[in-house]
Amino acid sequence: MFGFAAGVVTSVGMMPQLIKTIKTKQVDELSIQMYLIYLAGFGMWITYGIVREDIPIIATNSFSIILTIVMIILKIKFGKK
Repeated sequence: MFGFAAGVVTSVGMMPQLIKTIKTKQVDELSIQMYLIYLAGFGMWITYGIVREDIPIIATNSFSIILTIVMIILKIKFGKK
């Protein structure tokens, strides 16, 4: 339960930035490299969770990877042209 709670808190921690970005459409200060690194890290955590058959790791990192992909899409969509 503690691991699942930690994963949820970490995943939900990304929500304020996502909401702010959607509202303001301001992405100039966001680092796409950071989100690409997060994407790789979450992918590795999901792989680790699959190997261990650990649903909390898989579930929370899957949610995080979705949020990260959305942020990357917003960065590309609203970024300087």
